[in-house]
Amino acid sequence: MTDQEAIISLTQAEKIKAGLIWASQSVEGFAGMSPAERKGAEKVVAGMVGMISAEAILANRLGNDRYWRQVVRHLENAQVMIRSGVADEAPFHLTGALQQVTDIGRRAMEHLKEKGLL
Repeated sequence: MTDQEAIISLTQAEKIKAGLIWASQSVEGFAGMSPAERKGAEKVVAGMVGMISAEAILANRLGNDRYWRQVVRHLENAQVMIRSGVADEAPFHLTGALQQVTDIGRRAMEHLKEKGLL
């Protein structure tokens, strides 16, 4: 990992983690909604997961860390669950993405600390 890749990975990881936490909390909030409210909320959260996925794809292109592809896969699965009406299954995939993103950020931070850049 180069210094530039580490910086990109760290900044993208922090941004994506925030979005993943928001999306997970939102999906868990669907339980108390009426069917009509839930349908609208699912569309909003599916869009947000799509934006988070775009950020992960960008991080993969810029940082070239193979683990970003796993994050994208988890996000795609979460979107399918949300759009298919089984949003209750999405947190499993969102949590998987969060674990991967946390690991990416940790590795990037360790690299930058070793180089004395952080």
